Amino acid sequence: MMPETAEEISEKPEVRKELQRATGEKARQKVKARGRDKFWFVTHALILAGCVVLYLLLGTKLIPVLQPAVDVARRVLRGTVLIVLVLGLARAVSVYALGSIEDASTRFTLQRVRHLLVAILIALIAASIIFVNWYAGIAALGVSSIIIGLAVQTPMKSFIAWIYILVRQPYRVGDRIKIGDATGDVIDVGYLDTTLWEFGGQYISGDHPSGRLIKFPNEKVLDEIVWNYSWPLFPYIWNEIKFQIAYQSDLKFVADTMQQIVEKELGEEMMKRVEVYRQLLARTPVDELEVRSHPRVIFRVDEVTWIDAIVRYLVSPREAGSVKTRLIPKLLAALNAEPQRVMFPKGDAR
Repeated sequence: MMPETAEEISEKPEVRKELQRATGEKARQKVKARGRDKFWFVTHALILAGCVVLYLLLGTKLIPVLQPAVDVARRVLRGTVLIVLVLGLARAVSVYALGSIEDASTRFTLQRVRHLLVAILIALIAASIIFVNWYAGIAALGVSSIIIGLAVQTPMKSFIAWIYILVRQPYRVGDRIKIGDATGDVIDVGYLDTTLWEFGGQYISGDHPSGRLIKFPNEKVLDEIVWNYSWPLFPYIWNEIKFQIAYQSDLKFVADTMQQIVEKELGEEMMKRVEVYRQLLARTPVDELEVRSHPRVIFRVDEVTWIDAIVRYLVSPREAGSVKTRLIPKLLAALNAEPQRVMFPKGDAR
């Protein structure tokens, strides 16, 4: 199976969104109202016009109606106008704002939030129609809302953070992230909290799952730095394996051997795929020249008496631990097979 091209990958919704965010490009398509949406916009406008006309007629005494009935009718008309405005605004948000969101799950969730807000507003308007002294009712409701808001301040902040997560997407389900002291794969983003499948942690070393779940309130994303290992434009991380060797070692042989083994283990398809994502990065302000599709061996002088031979390579975050586990025995076997060219520390200095 041939790796996807840069153009094919760039057509994915999550990749296209990140490209637009990174490069400042505008969306290529503008959202247009469908025929059904236009029908409802016109219907709302006609209802509003009809309500205004009736309201004015009731004020001119042209319709023989008792004053108490006029007051009730006016109150109903005011409520109807407000409800129509809310419904029209909600449909406009659905068509022009939510309709531009390509991710289906995000769009569906925000539609549910829209329905909830519309229902609450309509309920408040209906209450204002039923109760004559609706100003006092709204004031009482406002005081109650303040009291309730103080009581549920943290949940409300987490709910707002949930909307922020959906819109800005600092992480999504399936991403590997680090936030505060929590590190793991996102397996659920709820209304109030996020659940991670932990990897690493205090009981296990390396990039392996610990078997524990981590839950944290969504509000944490507003106050903490989020490290995301799964950027759609480049879903790879750099990894390193380091060996200490003597100054007398054949450095060229060491570099060639380590690079060849890692390239063989990663596979040509993996490196081609990295090259494709490298082309995507070329469209962004990221310096693509620092992204190498092939492994690279570098040497550094150790603080004591040895040279550090380091092989650096790109790998998928979820495969980092398993790839390193496979590479270390193969690298050691190849280097130990040439003791005259590769000299490792011995005895107490090792």
